[in-house]
Amino acid sequence: MTHIFHPTMLREYDIRGVVGDTLSDKDAYAIGRSFATLVARGGGKRVAVGYDGRLSSPMLCDALVAGINAAGVDALNVGLGPTPMLYYAASTEDVDGGIQITGSHNPPDYNGFKFVMQGRPFYGADIQRIGEMAAAGDWAVGDGVTQSIDIIDAYVDRLVEGFAGGAYRVGWDAGNGAAGTVIEKLTAKLPGEHHLLFTDIDGHFPNHHPDPTEEKNLADLRKLVAERNLDFGVAFDGDGDRIGAIDGDGRVIWGDQLLQIYAAALLQDMPGATIIADVKASQALFDRVSELGGTPLMWKTGHSLIKAKMKEVGSPLAGEMSGHVFFADRYYGYDDAPYAAVRLIEAATKLGQSVTELRAAMAPMVNTPELRFQVDEVRKFAIVDEVLARLTASGAKVDRTDGARVLTDDGWWLLRASNTQDVLVARAEANDDAALARLLAAIDEQLALSGIARGPQAGH
Repeated sequence: MTHIFHPTMLREYDIRGVVGDTLSDKDAYAIGRSFATLVARGGGKRVAVGYDGRLSSPMLCDALVAGINAAGVDALNVGLGPTPMLYYAASTEDVDGGIQITGSHNPPDYNGFKFVMQGRPFYGADIQRIGEMAAAGDWAVGDGVTQSIDIIDAYVDRLVEGFAGGAYRVGWDAGNGAAGTVIEKLTAKLPGEHHLLFTDIDGHFPNHHPDPTEEKNLADLRKLVAERNLDFGVAFDGDGDRIGAIDGDGRVIWGDQLLQIYAAALLQDMPGATIIADVKASQALFDRVSELGGTPLMWKTGHSLIKAKMKEVGSPLAGEMSGHVFFADRYYGYDDAPYAAVRLIEAATKLGQSVTELRAAMAPMVNTPELRFQVDEVRKFAIVDEVLARLTASGAKVDRTDGARVLTDDGWWLLRASNTQDVLVARAEANDDAALARLLAAIDEQLALSGIARGPQAGH
């Protein structure tokens, strides 16, 4: 028995497809069987499984578990919940790996799979290996059993363990995503006053799309914070591993700005600690970490890559522009948005300022959102190489951590190839509009030299 996946499914950090088109229960079975075979050959015996609130998730879970069991490996089904709840199970239960079925922040007809193997991220070549094993039918044979456990209360208890924050008035928007029940239980345990939006888990996402990095999706939270005069608000993506936030005045606190707040609190206790952020993060963040006596480290975009780097350098805190925040300080080092919300309350308490004051104190920057350009898959990395070669020849100040990040007197600009889509991603940040226009002109010039025009932006 062999299985071939649709060529678009096996991504850098996860496996993802459109249900009924590129993704079916047969794919889920093959994924479970291949992953469990790797676990078994490594001496493992049990895999934790969880799923998000999408309509297709229970069906995919049944097929995934059947594949795991057919490889002779037991499955521990933790049921419906956010991705970090599955990571929690993989960190605390007697298991050798974990798989979360989730479409994350993609449209409702998408679904996919995120993995952890024996406490380490599972990505890149690991995911390609799943495809190779399925295509060859290189599968273990056996008869595993499945056990279901209810872990949500233990997980929520862990989120508030050792809580040292004050009482605030907070708005929470779960976006009908998988974190809804967790947010209800979590806020019941926190001091202060909590106003909740859209905690019913509903795979139709009837109120707004669950992606807090898109400002339009924060409109309901902004309205709630304004009407109730709340201290701040937090929002979550579809599977609860990314956080969005606004202050009491309705200003967005982007991922790299949140990291400034977390870093300020953490560095009081851990002077000199290495704080990691991805290449899309503001220069203001790296400068602030240095100012606070920390060691800033710029790293490649991608939650799996960041987690691996944290382990390598012993970093207690990392984050991405996209709202993934990773705490290894008093926690497990994975991206957990409900936990990040708890730590925001703690940070404001420790720093003795409101979230609004902390946001207001940040240097105003003019920047672009992510600009995305559709390019041919085979060309995307080559274009970045061409740009790097030209910049190096011109003597520009370039960081090559992940694509080209160019520092100029005006600010900085970035061009990198997406690991998950056939797009180039650009971003720029400056002190004023005129400087930003010059940075965008520099990006346009480099793209033009490689035969690309900045036309209509490609979607997510």
